[in-house]
Formats: sequence, structure tokens, C-alpha cells
Amino acid sequence: MKPVFLTGFMGTGKTTVGTMLAERLVWEFVDLDSYIVEVAGASIPEIFSEQGEGCFRDLETAALRRFTNTDKVVVSTGGGAVIRQDNRSYIREIGYLVNLTASHDSIMSRLEGDATRPLLAEADRAGRIAELIAEREQFYMQSDVRIDTTGKAPAEIVDEILVWLKTRG
Repeated sequence: MKPVFLTGFMGTGKTTVGTMLAERLVWEFVDLDSYIVEVAGASIPEIFSEQGEGCFRDLETAALRRFTNTDKVVVSTGGGAVIRQDNRSYIREIGYLVNLTASHDSIMSRLEGDATRPLLAEADRAGRIAELIAEREQFYMQSDVRIDTTGKAPAEIVDEILVWLKTRG
């Protein structure tokens, strides 16, 4: 079995689903954003404001490679990790790329009151979410499988991923 990488926009359930999926598979779970915060000694908003998005993306790429030396790992990537071609190629070479999606309204609801998202620190949050999703859609489409999380319990999503994985051997 190959590693499983969860990608998708903010609020699609990557961390929640990833944790549950790893538990069901009895694998290690890694939240890439949490690891970056730990290594950098700064929050993601601090990294963005003090060092810029480019620095954060470099940290993300390095972290991605750090946690992919095992085949029994579920990695929750940041929503923008797949923007870089190198990251997408690397993930697809060694593992499965699972894209979690959700409706715009679901994402808005799930992120309501969340001030930890530097890319959403604008007055028109709904517009910014739509803009970012549109920009990233071309990358998300390159995933091995896409699963809509709208209106589903995390356990249902995990079941869908497990059924899909079984078809892979």
C-alpha cells in the first residue's frame, strides 16, 4: 500500500478525515501544517506576514518530503501544497493523491470565525474563497480521486476513501 495524501481547499475536512483514516488503517497521521508550525516555531499567519507565502511554500515542500519515507502514512497537506508541480509529481510518484471538495457554502460555514487563515484575511472572504478555489481547481483536478465532503460525516468520507483504496490493491 502506498502513502495517502489528502489535498483540498481549507475547510474540506483534510485533518479530521486524515486522522480517522489513519486510525482505521492503523497508520501514522501527519498534518503538514502542524509540523511546519512546530519546526518554524511560528504560526502560519506569522510565517506568511514575516517571511511571505514563498517561504511557507518552501517549508511545505521540505516537510512533504520529510514524511513520505514510509508507506504507512496518511498526510494531510495544506490546501496549496499541490500548487507546485514538484509537489504534485512527487506525491503521485510515491502515493495516492485524494482531493476532498466541498460546496462554497459548506466551506464558508466551516471556516466561519476562523482567523488563522492568512489567505482569507480580507473583507470579502466569500469572494476570496471563490477566487482561490478557481485558481487551484486545475491542480485539484489532477488528483487520483475526488470526494465531495458536503453534508457527509467524516466516517462516511473515510469509508469512501477505503473503498477506493481497495480497488487499488
